Formats: sequence, C-alpha cells, structure tokens
Amino acid sequence: MSSSQKMHSAHWGAFQAELQQDNVSITPFAGDPDPSPLLGNFTNALTHPVRVTRPMIRRGWLEQGPGADTRRGNDEYLPVSWPEAIALVSGELRRVNSAYGPEAVFGGSYGWSSAGRFHHAQSQVHRFLNTTLGGYVRSVNSYSSGSAAVLLPHIVGPMDEIARRGVSWQEISANSDIVLAFGGLALKNSQVASGGISEHTERSFMQQAAARGTRFISVSPLASDLPAEAAGEWLSIIPGTDAAFILGLLSVLIERQLTDEDFLASYCTGWPQMVAYLRGDEDGVVRDACWAAEICGVSAAQIRTLAEALPHRRVLVTVAHALQRSEHGEQPVWLALVLAAALGQPGLPGGGFTYALGALGHYGKLFNRVSFPSLPQGRNGIDRFIPVAKIADMLLQPGEHFDYNGRRLRYPHIRLVYWAGGNPFHHHQDLARLRRAFCQPDTLIVHETAWTATARHADIVLPATMTLEREDIGGAPTDRHLFAMEPVAEPAGLARDDFTIFTELARALGREQEFTEGRTARQWLQSMYRQLQGKLAELQASLPDYDTFRRQGVLQLPQHTESGLMMKAFRQDPRRSPLPTPSGRIEIFSETIAGFGYADCPGHPVWLPPTEQAVAGESYWLIANQPATRLHSQLDFGNYSQRSKRQDREVCCLHPEDAQAAGIGEGDIIELYNDRGRALASVSLSRQIRQGVIQLPTGAWYDPEDPLAERPLCRHGNPNVLTRDAGTSSLAQGCTGQITVVKIKKFRGDLPPVQAFIPPEADA
Repeated sequence: MSSSQKMHSAHWGAFQAELQQDNVSITPFAGDPDPSPLLGNFTNALTHPVRVTRPMIRRGWLEQGPGADTRRGNDEYLPVSWPEAIALVSGELRRVNSAYGPEAVFGGSYGWSSAGRFHHAQSQVHRFLNTTLGGYVRSVNSYSSGSAAVLLPHIVGPMDEIARRGVSWQEISANSDIVLAFGGLALKNSQVASGGISEHTERSFMQQAAARGTRFISVSPLASDLPAEAAGEWLSIIPGTDAAFILGLLSVLIERQLTDEDFLASYCTGWPQMVAYLRGDEDGVVRDACWAAEICGVSAAQIRTLAEALPHRRVLVTVAHALQRSEHGEQPVWLALVLAAALGQPGLPGGGFTYALGALGHYGKLFNRVSFPSLPQGRNGIDRFIPVAKIADMLLQPGEHFDYNGRRLRYPHIRLVYWAGGNPFHHHQDLARLRRAFCQPDTLIVHETAWTATARHADIVLPATMTLEREDIGGAPTDRHLFAMEPVAEPAGLARDDFTIFTELARALGREQEFTEGRTARQWLQSMYRQLQGKLAELQASLPDYDTFRRQGVLQLPQHTESGLMMKAFRQDPRRSPLPTPSGRIEIFSETIAGFGYADCPGHPVWLPPTEQAVAGESYWLIANQPATRLHSQLDFGNYSQRSKRQDREVCCLHPEDAQAAGIGEGDIIELYNDRGRALASVSLSRQIRQGVIQLPTGAWYDPEDPLAERPLCRHGNPNVLTRDAGTSSLAQGCTGQITVVKIKKFRGDLPPVQAFIPPEADA
C-alpha cells in the first residue's frame, strides 16, 4: 500500500482508496477472493452534486415554526450557519421534551450508514437521545427479517442462532446432499454484511459443493436467485405460494411413510396437529400435492418427485428473507422448519434448517471468538416501541391500539422525529402514505450525506460526512479481519460527523459530559480497541497497540472452528441441551402462539391466501427484491449503480411472452401502476423469470413527478410507490414489501426527466 493509499472498509468489502482530483481510485482488499463490484459506487461519490454540504432549514418550518405541514417534500430550503442550526435543533429538542417528554420523540435509524463501529449512526443517535433527553420511542426488528425474528424464538430459537450461527458453508460443501433453497441463494445478497465483509467466499463454496455432488434446488419465480456456480435446478413457483408448496411436500412424505417419526417424537412437539391439518380433519380440505399444485403453479408430479428424493439424504432446507417479506410471511419460514424436522435433519452436519442463508455475507460464516465492542447506548428511560415497519401507522394513528407478539400496544403521539442513518423512503412501502405520515409531526430532523427523499421531507437537514471522510474501525462478528479505516478526503463543504454534531447539541442542552464521557472520537476508538485487547488477552491472544494497528491497517482475529452448536448439542442430548422454546423442542405446534388468538397466525403453520391476486392477462405479480448494483438505496448516484440504468431509469425484468402480449419490446419504457401509485422503468426481456411476474429491484431514489400527488408517479422506478403498507400478521407486524400486484403498459408521450439527484431549490 502506497503512502497515498488509505485502508478502508464498507458493508460490501474492504479496500484501499486514493483520492485523485475529484474521484476515488479503489483497489479491493488483496485477501478477498471475489471482490464486490459495489466498490465502484465510491469512485464519484465524494463530490457528487447531490451531497448535502451545509445546514439547511425548510422554508415553511423556519418561517412558520414547528407543526404538521403538507408542504414537506415540496418546499424550498434556506442555508444557515452551524451555530444557527445547533440553536434551532437544541431549542426544538428542549421544547418537545419539556412539553411532552421523551414519549413524543421517535429516534429513527437503520444502521447501514457506515461499516465503522464508532461512527455508526444508529448507535450515535440512540446514545444521544438517551443521554440528553432521557430516552425516545424506538423501533424493533428490521425490514429484512421482521417476521422471522419474532417467529423463530417461539418455535426453535433466536434468529442469530439459526441464521448467523447456523449451518456453515464449510459444512455444506463437505456434507450436504441436497440444498433446498426457498427464494434461492443469490450472490448479489451475500456480497454485503453489516460491519463489513473482507472475504466473499460463497461462490467458491457453492462450486466446491456442486463439484462434490451437492444438488442445489431453488424454489423461486426468478432463475437468477441461484447462481450458475451452483449448477442447480430451478423450480418456478407463483410468488408468495411457498407455504402451499411445502404443505404439498409434507403430504407426500406422510402418504409414502417417509417421515422420520423417531425424530419427530423425540425432538418435536405438535406433529399430530400438523398431520391433522394436512388431512383436513377439521375443515375437510385435504392439502395434498394436487391441492398444492393448483395454488403454487408447480405440477403435482414435480411435487411428488421432489418429496420422494429428499428422505435418506443429507438435506438442508433454507428460506430467504424474501419469503417472509410478504403477507403471512411467518408461514413459509415455519413450514420450512417443519419440513426439515419431518426429514429428521436438524443438528446434522450440513443438514437441517437454516434461515436466510445467502441473504447476507454474515450467514453461513464462522464466528470470531471475540467481537469488536459497540458504542454504549446509555439507558432508555421509557419502554415505548413499534415494529420498524409500522412507522406510518404510528404517525398517522397516534393513540390507536395494535397487536404485536402477544401484546396489545398503543401508538405514541410523536411530535419530533430525529433520523440519522437510513432512508425510509427506500425501506418503506406505499410512499404516498408514508409522505402523508411524515407531514404529521411538528418537526423532522435528519442527518444526511446526500439529498435522499427522506432529507427532502425534513425540516432541518444537517450535513453528515461520508464514511470516506472519517477515521473509524471496521469489523463484523463473522469477519476475521479488523480494519483501520482512514479518512480518504476532507469533509465535503461544512459536513460534520454525527458524533461532532451530537456533541455540540449535547453541549447546548447542558449534557455534553453525559454524551461524550469526556472523550473525543479518537479516544473512543482507542477505548473500544483496548476493550477488544482485554477480551483477547483472556484467550491468551494479543493485539498490537492502537497506533501500530493503524499503521498496519488490518489485523486478523481468531475464529471458532465449528458452527450450528445449539442444534448439534440439542440433537446429541435434547434433555441436557434443550432448545430455548417453551417445550425445549422444535415447536411444530406452539401453545404460546395459539394462545395469542391471532386468526392470521394460528398455533401451527398453515396456508393463508394473500389479499391481492394477479389475474392472468390482466395483472402481474411484482417482485420488488434487493438490487444487484447497490446496498439498498445507498450511493444510487454512484458510477456502478448508474451504469445499470437505461434512459436514466431502473430496469425491470419481464418474460418475452408477457411482453409480446402487452405490445412491449426490449428497452421500452413502461408504466407499472395500481391504486397506490405509478412507476416508470426500462424493460429487459428474459426467460429466466416466470410468466405473469415482473421484477423491479428496490433502491432507485424516489423521484415523484408531483411530490404532493395522492397517487404519485415515480419517474425513476422506485417500486415502493406500488407496494402495500400492511403487516405480515398480528404476530410480527413485519414488512410486506417483497410482493404486490400491478398492471403494466407501454409509456407513450414525452419522457419526464429524472431529477432524483438534483438538490432541492435553495435560497442563498
């Protein structure tokens, strides 16, 4: 590494960076066997015109004061100095906290803003609100796994044990005979991991497994969900029908007497109730292969053939995030566990059930023996929260009750939203409804690096530095490398890091000591590094001093050599090592969930039809999956993301026969529409997608032609103008943004220009 090159780390890989005039030259970490092309989004990011470079105040808020305002998203901004901005923000925090208390403040963040462990926006904003205001209304779970995170502890164990600490890729490559992947194993997903990923190894492990004879089977509407390296098979399924498909498999196993009854009796509870449901003992509906075929679009013969191929082999059943990001998303996750149990596979090397393998670079990896410490959050003095995907409901329906995981809760009345890190206009559904929700609070304050749609709806926008402009430490619990992240450039304009902003605000509120504990950012990093040194010393391992580490740029941490320990111990001795479930076993029937009395999530997994249905020849299933050219919506203005667009629009995938029937050709701009909104996208034709399905990835920055429209047109191709804002069920209230129903037509007329990356108007 030359003296001008700086070591750095991102959620999608480690690299060396060098500033060359206005661009950044990127060299991937030498130890990464399969570097992510997402690194290319950094090259033009530092000086892009869409950067926020000075504190800005929305005109309506500055002139008329705090209050609900329908002009959010369609107003001018006025620049102010940092002292003015600090005075305005601290004054508003003081006013709201004095008048309404911390129950009126929502602390929004989503944790993906930086791989650095100190300049982690989510940690910074939550620590600030706890130490200066005494607390805040928080969110729980995630948009990615909100359903599974609530369900899995009831039926098998914590999600981290099943996903992050579950079956490893090493075990799969050495032991698995069949990997049955519901939602596939797309490499575009596993190239990212929170905190960083220095070694992308999924591709090589799939190649090794396939060469040994592992049979990969992807059940998905998209053939692209399984990479070519797996040399696998594609079972094309109607979106959202995986639960019916698995029930069909189970019925064949029961009919052919191929279930592992000893395992079911010794390690599970509730199998008789599941059998009774399949046989239709209560409602007369026999849920066999023929029944399943009519729902899921896979023939009964294919269902029977697959079911008969599974017994007496080492089978791993995995479920992607995608399946539970839809209405009734708990059901396919639960049923995949039941299928693995019926085959007697949990706890065997390379076998059993794992959640979200391939969905993140963390999953399927070995764990470090110690992890880098996180920034302490302080104590939240109140216990008010929402499931993360219920933010619009909270803002639109203060005081109303909602169900969640056996509790009856009430939405708080939020007066102030403080957002640092994350862009809900990417994550959330039904963006017209979200805009109405964001018009309700008195004040919305945002720290942002760029003019995202969230920033454009804020009252106060404070310019935050990018990761390339900060000193930090990058690391993850499943990454054996720890990186000294050096700043590549000076902050753009007047941008400041979150810690500096919060320090000044805490000083203005008389709580600086409580927030900083008397430490600078560098001193916090040194303190956290010393904690890591202490943990390793207990294992008779040592690290160099902090300054040496920074000069070296990278060091290696010791790792565990085995994964899936919880399930292996349980299988070896279920009495001495029970699962952390009420019964200590795998819960095919959950007395706890049954006791909640939720019709949309009963005591055992079931098939529940979706509210919306596509009609052949009239409407299409829309798959709004994760993009391949960026992490969520981050750096959508980056060079790599921009190269994938056509006529400045996001690209959607459509089957050629569907396109022909609609009079649409390759490269045409089409309009996708439903009762919630409209979006423009360029068409790519492919036979690698199921007929009747259209795929449009998330992450294109929201760009409404009319920001105030009740049914907006996104010129850029954001699918969340179309998706439904409804929870998965009363149990988890997870996000349902993966699947919806749309109509399509060829766009005719003058194509409106994309303006997502042009900053809003500002008066000098």
